[in-house]
Amino acid sequence: MTKPNDGGPAFPGEKDVRFGQANDCNEGMSKRDWFAGQALAGWLASYGDDQVHPINAGTARMVADMSYAMADAMIA
Repeated sequence: MTKPNDGGPAFPGEKDVRFGQANDCNEGMSKRDWFAGQALAGWLASYGDDQVHPINAGTARMVADMSYAMADAMIA
């Protein structure tokens, strides 16, 4: 299985130079992760205050998969 296009970094930072070495750990989250998180937030916000989110292990995986499917569509 090929890795999906992650769209590159969503919030890249400056290279952090410490002790004379470049530190590449400040790449930021991927655009794919950012878009999936935004899709998830929208889904959760779609429920009214008096409604319960039907989350269990199965539905949580389904919602995560749908959030990443939306992110992949936005990147494409």
